Amino acid sequence: MACDNKALLFGNKVVVTLLFLLCLVHSSESFRPLFACDPANGLTRTLRFCRVNVPIHVRVQDMIGRLTLQEKIRLLVNNAAAVPRLGIGGYEWWSEALHGVSDVGPGAKFGGAFPGATSFPQVITTAASFNESLWEEIGRVVSDEARAMYNGGVAGLTYWSPNVNILRDPRWGRGQETPGEDPVVAGKYAASYVRGLQGNGAGNRLKVAACCKHYTAYDLDNWNGVDRFHFNAKVTKQDLEDTYNVPFKSCVYEGKVASVMCSYNQVNGKPTCADENLLKNTIRGDWRLNGYIVSDCDSVDVFFNQQHYTSTPEEAAAASIKAGLDLDCGPFLAIFTEGAVKKGLLTENDINLALANTITVQMRLGMFDGNLGPYANLGPRDVCTPAHKHLALEAAHQGIVLLKNSGRSLPLSPRRHRTVAVIGPNSDVTETMIGNYAGKACAYTTPLQGISRYARTLHQAGCTGVACAGSQGFGAAEAAAREADATVLVMGLDQSIEAETRDRTGLLLPGYQQDLVTRVAQASRGPVILVLMSGGPIDVSFAKNDPRVAAIIWAGYPGQAGGAAIANIIFGVANPGGKLPMTWYPQDYVAKVPMTIMAMRASGNYPGRTYRFYKGPVVFPFGFGLSYTTFTHSLAQTPLSQLSVSSHNLNSAIFNSSSNSIKVSHAKCHTFPKMPLHVEVSNTGDFDGTHTVFVFAEPPENGVKGLGVNKQLIAFEKVHVTAGAKRTVQVEVDACKHLGVVDEYGKRRIPMGEHKLHIGDLKHTILVQPQL
Repeated sequence: MACDNKALLFGNKVVVTLLFLLCLVHSSESFRPLFACDPANGLTRTLRFCRVNVPIHVRVQDMIGRLTLQEKIRLLVNNAAAVPRLGIGGYEWWSEALHGVSDVGPGAKFGGAFPGATSFPQVITTAASFNESLWEEIGRVVSDEARAMYNGGVAGLTYWSPNVNILRDPRWGRGQETPGEDPVVAGKYAASYVRGLQGNGAGNRLKVAACCKHYTAYDLDNWNGVDRFHFNAKVTKQDLEDTYNVPFKSCVYEGKVASVMCSYNQVNGKPTCADENLLKNTIRGDWRLNGYIVSDCDSVDVFFNQQHYTSTPEEAAAASIKAGLDLDCGPFLAIFTEGAVKKGLLTENDINLALANTITVQMRLGMFDGNLGPYANLGPRDVCTPAHKHLALEAAHQGIVLLKNSGRSLPLSPRRHRTVAVIGPNSDVTETMIGNYAGKACAYTTPLQGISRYARTLHQAGCTGVACAGSQGFGAAEAAAREADATVLVMGLDQSIEAETRDRTGLLLPGYQQDLVTRVAQASRGPVILVLMSGGPIDVSFAKNDPRVAAIIWAGYPGQAGGAAIANIIFGVANPGGKLPMTWYPQDYVAKVPMTIMAMRASGNYPGRTYRFYKGPVVFPFGFGLSYTTFTHSLAQTPLSQLSVSSHNLNSAIFNSSSNSIKVSHAKCHTFPKMPLHVEVSNTGDFDGTHTVFVFAEPPENGVKGLGVNKQLIAFEKVHVTAGAKRTVQVEVDACKHLGVVDEYGKRRIPMGEHKLHIGDLKHTILVQPQL
């Protein structure tokens, strides 16, 4: 559309302006360079790799066959160079979309027709919804906005999200980016979000290409003098198989993700980005990744220059590519790969194999098809839409967790609580609510603004910033609390306390925050509600045990609409249904557990990690969360109570009495009946509400040696039940998938004996025995 020429036909300045705006909104693609195989691009339109009716693998090989060695090498890095003689433009692979399109990576830029994008709650908050359909829908919206920005020439199509590492240690600064501590939850989140981002996979095509990161056993950034660039994670085969690798396997198997990112750290003495067993053998071999493997940024440089894993840079380049790395985020491979070929450390075919994986993903994205396909018409009008903003609000509603509600102090009543004191360093924040790896939000509603929609507010920060280094503002905060009908304290953390490269040293509220809460609670003449913003858990035992603190809400980092969601919950417009995706430990836990110890299981004085293995006291347990209504469970039908397990070779599969189990690989899993659990959920209170049905499995005590499992989550279902009604939820228990455990050699086994299923306060026992 030649907008300028059409505008010249009109003399009216208003019409000219309107036409210009129409061009800006509806023809954003005109501002981007020609697509590599655009019909208007005379250089490429006759080449075989541009023919959309030719199979992708043939197109890929045709393109690779036309490249020189030097051209190939410049395609091995994130800022891939243009190949002008073939009409191929440069491409920036690095874009981020952790919880909305982000400008953290160089691949996406905001401004002009795209001033911002919908910023959903941080992942740890969304994970607390335990709602797989919500996770997928968020991915779908994010990819709509990403495609729109790509069409406008301001973003790419390869997004290095989600982060599916396990929140092993409560101090980890990047725990906020993850779905929490449970590997099953992290795996389901990964698959759901990836499906939303990538589309339905029809015809092996991709909407955008997601990337699960950081593989593997990566969950330490900078603690006590140890940083992620030098850390060697010593991990047992058992922990690798049943904890650290679970989300990545799910991401590849169930999510069909187009990429996996290897991490900075070493695992058992070898950099993950140079570990053939982890990359080529596991991700691409065992799990059959249909996509590419990328390094975390400068990881190859890190294992050469900081970990000193190889003697020369050429050896480092060769080690990474031979291990299965396809793309380097950073310039290292562009600089040293040719030298590796000349020294005989690599062959050109090794490079061809890496390029085949990356270019295939670009072909699946339609990047060599011209501006065609089902997403070609997406543009600025498809970003920050009312529906997208509403989904951000709904996601916050579903993720916020009610931790305490003494005497049903919540919800507040706008009639009785006409004046509310809103106090605390996080009470009127904007960017804090979106956490890290965020973009530019469409708009913000702060907690103060949200509460102001329901009541007259008296606002005092109390102290400057979450560091809360002094008590100068305490007096004004106490005075506000004395005047108000209710007091809301919005406290917690932000990126100055927990972030990438910044792990916490403890679990308490920073600075004088605890003193501020206590003094305001003493002064307040109405109920006191403590709202916490944070990614990681906080030891707020003082508030939990203080009768003057009537309610505690964990909001995580609730996204652009976080303040509205907090206010809606406080005033009962929304009923909280979130559950904690991580254990909240007491402060003294961290004194016993160095971040550098990767072991999950308790041993000696080491207390273990996460609800699966830790047996000590907690502030709030994994899966905890209250509601304004009450729910009960019952089993609608009597489930199976006995299961006979058959094996291909019973004698070799069954070990002695100390390990009475069958290897899953030996079991005839396809012959086992599925065991349906019909759980009836009754809402016995006065509010409509959503409830999460958790099903945990507890293995036999005399089972596999070194197991050490308290219980493990095998399934969860989110259900909405109106007040006074009942809903039945069905969960199918699969013996091989759900009752299996991992032995000390990293092998999955089904222990014989009594397996206990926990559904809320219900217990059901299944006797598993060998079929003789």
